[in-house]
Amino acid sequence: MVALKLQRVGRHKTPHFRIIAIDKTRNPQSVAKEILGHFDPRKKQDTLVLKKERIEYWLSQGAQPTGSVHNILVNAGIIKGEKRKVTPAYKKQIDAPAQS
Repeated sequence: MVALKLQRVGRHKTPHFRIIAIDKTRNPQSVAKEILGHFDPRKKQDTLVLKKERIEYWLSQGAQPTGSVHNILVNAGIIKGEKRKVTPAYKKQIDAPAQS
């Protein structure tokens, strides 16, 4: 199964991200099937560049976007729907009674 993932590129403390199509079980740092876009999260203006036709092709082939990529595609108008929550839920630690 193919997934649409973010691949981090760039130097230390200056991240840039590529949106790639890759097998779901593969590490995002390995060779991708196709590069579908890129963006720089540190720039003030919007630097998102997407290949809309290729993204729609991979989605029609059954590719599943990760949560972050899904939210980027919803913002760009390629996917209709709600954004996903991508941050992990905070779990409150419950103090266990002390056993003596």
